Amino acid sequence: MTAPTLDQARAVLNERFGYSAFRAGQAEAVASVLAGKATVVILPTGGGKSLCYQVPALVLPGLTLVVSPLISLMKDQVDALERRGIPAAFINSSLTPGQVSDRLVAACRGDLKLLYVAPERFDAGNTLDRLREASVSLLAVDEAHCISEWGHDFRPSYLRLASVHEALGRPTLVALTATATPHVREDIVRQLDMGRPKVIVTGFDRTNLTYHVRSVRTDADKDAALIEELRARAGLAIVYASTRKAVERIAALLNRRRIRALPYHAGLDDDHRREVQDAFMGEQARVIVATNAFGMGIDKPNVRLVVHHAMPGTLEAYYQEAGRAGRDGEPAECVLLHAFRDRFTHEYFIRVAHPRRDVVERLYDLMRRGGPVVAALDAEHLARKLGRKTNARDVEAAQRLLERVGAWRTGAAIGRRAHVRLLATPERIRGELGESRALELGLLRALWRLGRDGLYDGLEVDLDGLPPALGGPALTLLDTLQRDQFVEWARIESSAGPVNAAAPLERFRIDWDALERRRRADLDKLEAMQRYAYTERCRRAYVLRYFGDPAARPECGACDNCLRHPAGHSARRPGAGRRTKHTYISTDDVLVAVPQPPEPQRARRRRRDADAS
Repeated sequence: MTAPTLDQARAVLNERFGYSAFRAGQAEAVASVLAGKATVVILPTGGGKSLCYQVPALVLPGLTLVVSPLISLMKDQVDALERRGIPAAFINSSLTPGQVSDRLVAACRGDLKLLYVAPERFDAGNTLDRLREASVSLLAVDEAHCISEWGHDFRPSYLRLASVHEALGRPTLVALTATATPHVREDIVRQLDMGRPKVIVTGFDRTNLTYHVRSVRTDADKDAALIEELRARAGLAIVYASTRKAVERIAALLNRRRIRALPYHAGLDDDHRREVQDAFMGEQARVIVATNAFGMGIDKPNVRLVVHHAMPGTLEAYYQEAGRAGRDGEPAECVLLHAFRDRFTHEYFIRVAHPRRDVVERLYDLMRRGGPVVAALDAEHLARKLGRKTNARDVEAAQRLLERVGAWRTGAAIGRRAHVRLLATPERIRGELGESRALELGLLRALWRLGRDGLYDGLEVDLDGLPPALGGPALTLLDTLQRDQFVEWARIESSAGPVNAAAPLERFRIDWDALERRRRADLDKLEAMQRYAYTERCRRAYVLRYFGDPAARPECGACDNCLRHPAGHSARRPGAGRRTKHTYISTDDVLVAVPQPPEPQRARRRRRDADAS
């Protein structure tokens, strides 16, 4: 069979997508894919990565399987393809088992050309076995940076994709991303076992974008700066906020100031999100205020302004989100409203994502000893039991890790079975439970008859087996007794508890070194993002150097720093003329000014006394 040609691909590009020619990098990527060569494609946001596999999908025989991490992105891509009359579908957790089965049947029957799949889909069930029957000719790994622990959005589920590729018979493989440093690119190739692939990097410079950073202190300062930026510039705008609550608040603020804005976040139902998206795409609203859930796969070319109300945790995320401005090639502005304290939220979530070893070990030991009662406790209660400045977020992170490595399993509550442990002594029970609390005393007596002294160690009880007068109100009575610290109880969950209570934690494969590496990598990325905010050198050059782009030059003449300090003029160090103290760090030819917190009065006194002596 004759291999498809680039001319055929160009015809498809024109007929099905309406473009007369490929953009930079696209033709080279498509040619490599059509030649059956493993390919890594690094195109900037707005550079048209999707066409690098969508066009080959229509030229190649069989099915193109696309691995994508976001449900919203899958749906947007499939909707766009269907509008062009291209048979495509997606499989993810939003579908019923019947819908999943129907789509797999359609793929195996040859009714689809593209099938989008979440990476977690390969972790369970028979999806992979079914797809073996579907004649997959191209496997496209979108957002491929997710496979690297050095990437800004590492997803453990991506680590299985090399074995998935092997199980599918090693079809042509293409990995695509907009945000990959040289280190991440190497990791993508290694993790996907791509050998010596064709690597296509078109450059990260979006010359039509101008980068600005505005230093502020409070949310009120940010709000004022945001309104000023929106009023100073015409055209559509995207405002990114860090939380759903912030999105709603900022959208309401803008509407009060007569700037038509709509909120968009994952907390809205599907219909509402679609209405908001359609209103923005149809330019019925000038501004969309969103979490980072908005924009993936959205092709709105004439966005003139992107404002970040809070600093993202990585430069990759910032570059990707800011890059949704000016996709039509016309001038656009990217503004970061930055307060030093923005980093504290990211530091907090980094700590949550990478639980401390001592918390994991102590939690596992507690759950092994505590049985179902402890298993049913919420994170707040468990944190109090662990002590040592452990909070609920630390516990939740440790629980997720223990579940991930198979040391702990959870399940749904079953029937009216409970695990009850007596806390109070007989003397206290006799002294405090009198006639006014006869039902509670009767329940304790019934439980004692069942377990005797074993009730102090914990007893599994069928509440429906209690005397009729006690069985009905038993749950309420147990809640009251637990509130007053007579008992500790929990509904028994099916299969909840340690997988093997006798097994030490060391038996489960936890790579503590890898956890620490990822924690440090995330902190390094956060530090790089903050350095971008503080640099007084060229911001464009900073971004390009970060991504290893050889096009980086000392000055661009267009970012706020270059405009403020033209060639030949020295930049004023941040903080000059102010009382705020800074530490200056020189790294990668970038002068970084990190403001130091005010020195406490007592510490200043001690330092003066030491200097005097």
